[in-house]
Amino acid sequence: MEDWKTVLFINACVRKESRTGKLADQLLLKLGNSYEEVCPHQISFPVADEKYLNKRDELISKQEFDDPMFDLARQFAGAGTIVIAAPYWDLSFPAALKQYFEQINVVGISFRYTEEGVPVGLCRADRLYYVTTAGGCWVPEEFGYGYVKSLAQNYYGIEDIRLIKAVGLDIEGADVDAILKAAEETIDEQV
Repeated sequence: MEDWKTVLFINACVRKESRTGKLADQLLLKLGNSYEEVCPHQISFPVADEKYLNKRDELISKQEFDDPMFDLARQFAGAGTIVIAAPYWDLSFPAALKQYFEQINVVGISFRYTEEGVPVGLCRADRLYYVTTAGGCWVPEEFGYGYVKSLAQNYYGIEDIRLIKAVGLDIEGADVDAILKAAEETIDEQV
């Protein structure tokens, strides 16, 4: 995927009836483009042991970025718009999404370092949407969204990061449909 118009949908929603997934579907409809979907929870990520890291480091040092080990990184770096759907779990997001980030953080593909050691983004995307839902209302942004925003802005070079969220969905007496509808209505402002 190397077309700047492409949308990459990183779907970290494990449940079939995911409320985060439904919110992301509304965003994808508004974006109107076709998209390529990656589901981190369906990927068998390699164990990041010493053997794996040595191979990865060797390929990076030789700039052999066409190796299949870097397929996800090349796909991410080549996307024009990125949508991440990640429910708020255990003060963050699903673990498979973290494993996905470990695969796409590749010096020479998604970012590079200056001589002073400062990261410079190499990704084509001009915007990243982070879609999330939470059962409770206390959702500190730095644990999920803030982490992704920091990576995107400080490593990938994606400055325009937009948050779409619906919270308080599992509080007794919550009007889930109304909360989700209100979140969907914010999508028009975000696109």
